[in-house]
Amino acid sequence: MERLSEEQIVKELKNLPNWKRLDEKWIECRYRFKNYLAGVGFVDQVAAYAESKHHHPFISIDYKVVTLKISSWQAKGLTDLDMEMANHFDELYEQAEK
Repeated sequence: MERLSEEQIVKELKNLPNWKRLDEKWIECRYRFKNYLAGVGFVDQVAAYAESKHHHPFISIDYKVVTLKISSWQAKGLTDLDMEMANHFDELYEQAEK
């Protein structure tokens, strides 16, 4: 897994408008739900997908808000897999009960 260049990261994030870059190594997104259990259901889907990819985000549940934070430890930064997963998490959110 190779780390993305700065230009690649900027380009990829244009397609992920809800994701924010924290620094050169992390991206983060916050998802809002109508209630706690809807957020927990979303997290369950995120966890299953992450496990299938063997690549796990940091997950925080704060009542109705779920925050996901992604980076690739081995690459010491962001990779194509991080961007692919961010896109998939956005798709899961679009299908989620909000």
